[in-house]
Amino acid sequence: MTKQFRIQTLNAISGAGLSRFPDERYDVGGNVTEPHALLVRSAKLHDVPIPDSVMAIARAGAGTNNIPVDAMTRRGIPVFNTPGANANAVKELVLAGLFIASRNLIPAARFAHELTGDDARSPAPSRPARSSSSASSCPDAPSA
Repeated sequence: MTKQFRIQTLNAISGAGLSRFPDERYDVGGNVTEPHALLVRSAKLHDVPIPDSVMAIARAGAGTNNIPVDAMTRRGIPVFNTPGANANAVKELVLAGLFIASRNLIPAARFAHELTGDDARSPAPSRPARSSSSASSCPDAPSA
């Protein structure tokens, strides 16, 4: 049975994204011949011949500067992108950067890696045992 749609990927695309194309309807991969569509991330298509069989070009990411949009428009081939698809990854990177910067994690890690001798192997300091009396564990608490 011939699959209904052929999509050629020009970059490594996440399996999670490609799994959205059911195998019984789509032939997806880098070796697809006479594709109906191209799926790209960062491949530069300006100097690449686009097969006559192509009916659409999708950019997995924001922007279309790596695709000759004007030439594709003249051929009647729609070009579209997926802005915001990596929003979670961007959010995680921003939060990691905030934590690293605000808590001086890079200098702290560098300091820890430069420790030698007994300083590098010292055990964690022991804590005094907590008393069951609230007055002794909280100096500002009213006495009973």
